[in-house]
Amino acid sequence: MNDLQQRLESGLSGRYVVERPLGEGGMAVVFLARDLRHGRAVAVKVLRPDISAEIGAERFLREIKMAASLTHPHILPVFDSGSADGLLFYVMPNMEGHSLRDRLEKERQLSLEDALRITAEVASALDYSHRQHVIHRDIKPENILLHEGAALVADFGIGKALSGDSSITHTGLAVGTPAYMSPEQASGERAIDGRSDLYGLGCVMYEMLTGEPPFTGPNAQSIIAKRFMSPVPSVQITRDVPKAVEIALSRVLARSPADRFRTGADFADALRAILRTGESAAVQTPPEVKSSVAPKAIAVLPLANMSADPENEYFSDGMTEEIINALAKVPGVHVASRSSSFAFKGKKDVDVRQVGERLGVTSVLEGSVRKIGNRIRIAAQLVNVENGYQLWSETYDRQLEDVFAVQDEISRSIVEALKMQLVGATTQVVAPTRNLEAYTTYLKGRYHFNKSSEQSLRKALDLFQHALLQDPGFARAYAGIADVWCDLADDWVAPDDAYPRAKAAAERALQRDPGLADAMISMGKVLCWHEWAFDEGAERLARAVALSPNNSEAQWVLGTALPLVGRMSEGVEAVRRAVELDPLRVAYAGWLTRFLLYDKDYEAAIAQGHELLEVDDEYGRGFVWMGSAYLALGNPELALDWFQRGQALERAVRSYDAMIVRALAAMDRREEAEEIMSRLEAESRQQYVRSEYLAMGHAALGNLDSAFESLERAYQARSGGLIYIHLDPGYDPLRADAR
Repeated sequence: MNDLQQRLESGLSGRYVVERPLGEGGMAVVFLARDLRHGRAVAVKVLRPDISAEIGAERFLREIKMAASLTHPHILPVFDSGSADGLLFYVMPNMEGHSLRDRLEKERQLSLEDALRITAEVASALDYSHRQHVIHRDIKPENILLHEGAALVADFGIGKALSGDSSITHTGLAVGTPAYMSPEQASGERAIDGRSDLYGLGCVMYEMLTGEPPFTGPNAQSIIAKRFMSPVPSVQITRDVPKAVEIALSRVLARSPADRFRTGADFADALRAILRTGESAAVQTPPEVKSSVAPKAIAVLPLANMSADPENEYFSDGMTEEIINALAKVPGVHVASRSSSFAFKGKKDVDVRQVGERLGVTSVLEGSVRKIGNRIRIAAQLVNVENGYQLWSETYDRQLEDVFAVQDEISRSIVEALKMQLVGATTQVVAPTRNLEAYTTYLKGRYHFNKSSEQSLRKALDLFQHALLQDPGFARAYAGIADVWCDLADDWVAPDDAYPRAKAAAERALQRDPGLADAMISMGKVLCWHEWAFDEGAERLARAVALSPNNSEAQWVLGTALPLVGRMSEGVEAVRRAVELDPLRVAYAGWLTRFLLYDKDYEAAIAQGHELLEVDDEYGRGFVWMGSAYLALGNPELALDWFQRGQALERAVRSYDAMIVRALAAMDRREEAEEIMSRLEAESRQQYVRSEYLAMGHAALGNLDSAFESLERAYQARSGGLIYIHLDPGYDPLRADAR
């Protein structure tokens, strides 16, 4: 008999006889006991002492009392609760060996009829509890018991009690079970509602049908990362089910709560309708030809500026970007990212078939914008890329003040043309500001920001700041300022100067709009790239992905953060997802090449490098990673050629000098390498040169004292390149030195 059982027996003496343990988890132990007053077998669930101490008796008993008040045919009742010898406990009917988990371990997959019936019963129980303002927070097979064929939900109240203390977590995650946890619960949101429980129930239903939850992995972090980065695998991969079942699963497992069933009753009704119509019988369908193109995939090509004033191009580009953002909110629609769509800007006679092939889309929106004073005319048409037929077209003649309504109408019309069901107000365009002058100034800022040069970034900064003078509460303008400072950092502005400004702007944006993904991305960059608060940064970025799962930049920055918390393979997959979302944005493909290099998969890095240079043969950083891979493979001559070709494209970027020094040192051409280093050192005394480049060059030449001095300067400046020092082969000569 262990100490916990002895303490429990002592505390419950005269009321219950504790017989033996039934099972245990990370936070509680269940004992079989005999209720002396009623002469029945019961299960006593006892929180572990450390958990009891963290929660406190008052909060625990308050939540269990609320759970005990729930009376429903599919909720396991609570007989008793209290504190015994300092242990918090509650008493339930003994259902040993009758959980859904027990059944799944024996059968692995249930019949479709049983899976639908059990899910519907649990959904009805959740609907009742949610109407009593009780959220379960830990729906999983272990907490669904089966008694004479009926489902009973157990452990109401314990999840809420545990969630009240942020210290009671595993690896920083919210209370719950990772394989069944909703995205919002996994990202640490406190104010979750009943739709979080429905997501967990959807995971249970998926497991009953396929034999495992939709997302699995070796640890909690990998499971949750997949939930944010990957679509739910189709249940049809494992078994044939009616289309209605797949639709219901897709809806209940939507990343955004707004896209799920509104209530448990709605979910239960949908499942019972399938059971009533007999669709639960096995359905044999003809095999379909699988396509790599998403069935509802669209590219919004840059709207042509038809205004007499070419300066109005900012407005046509801005309208294009806003429509992309609105469509990206529609569940089930894959929208090509801005940079991929804008790769076709200015090209005459664009073949929509070519667009479809390069971007993996089935339809293309094209059109034009004319702005004259305060009037706008937007013409748009949606075209099927397979046959070139027009699916929809419309022309809008409106006042400038109606610009947000026009964006909303266009996105809704596209959804209708794609024959999709619009759930709620998913595409609704909410005016980011009531000040039209501030909005047009903001669009001008985005126009210059997207040009990406130092001059254009500083112009964008001026415009975003001017937009704030016009509307001091304009959250997007603050987010734009944060974007600019993040992009200026390291290469053009010292990180100690740029990143604090970015953080201040991002904080102001999030104060005004907590759901603004762009600001959360900038905050994640600052935390990871400058403050080196990697865990917090990765958490912020995971939230950004949850807010905007089709946002390629959110996926990319999350991918850059994951290797910093020891999750290299997941980082590679996140960056790969960004490349899939934005196939023509070579920077993402460059990062994928870089991470494959860091993962020591040199052949794959070279193959990926060739792919990205086929998209843009003037992307200089691609030459860096190609050369680095060849250097790692022991071919410094070929590496030098790649480095020099890259430098010819970007003369002002000093990383090429460090790379060339590495190659020359490997070829015993020391005099040439030292000459380059002398020039770099002299330049660093006159202007900002990233110190880690100097460190890498000195390390290659064996000048370890100088290398460590440069690293110390880089550390003091919080230089961004240092965060990957543990992965970058350029620092390998330093690893044996204890410093």
